[in-house]
Amino acid sequence: MLARSPRRGFRRPREMAELFAKRALKAAALRDCGRRCVYCAAALCIESATLDHVYPRAKGGPDVAGNVVAACGPCNRMKADMLPLEFFLRNPWAGQNFVRYARTVHRALKRSAKRAVSLAYAA
Repeated sequence: MLARSPRRGFRRPREMAELFAKRALKAAALRDCGRRCVYCAAALCIESATLDHVYPRAKGGPDVAGNVVAACGPCNRMKADMLPLEFFLRNPWAGQNFVRYARTVHRALKRSAKRAVSLAYAA
């Protein structure tokens, strides 16, 4: 007699809770930015949006709503684990869109974006 294979596609309750929490965070970030990428202003849907940590987790950034924004995949990969100031100095257009669309991020991150944009255009 053959052994039955384990069920596929089913998750444990803890994994389901984490999945729902991440999906809720993604939906909230998407709503808060007007369904636009905060860096290039491209229109986003829930399937094409990615979550970007403005202050990267790789550099100690927290995993909280004030540090997470919705971004398109190409912008998220372009930013990678750069600090906000570094990214906005290299891409001032992204900083301008960030100030416009990232409504619920911490004020310090917005101030940093404004400063980087003004420095980039002053040079």
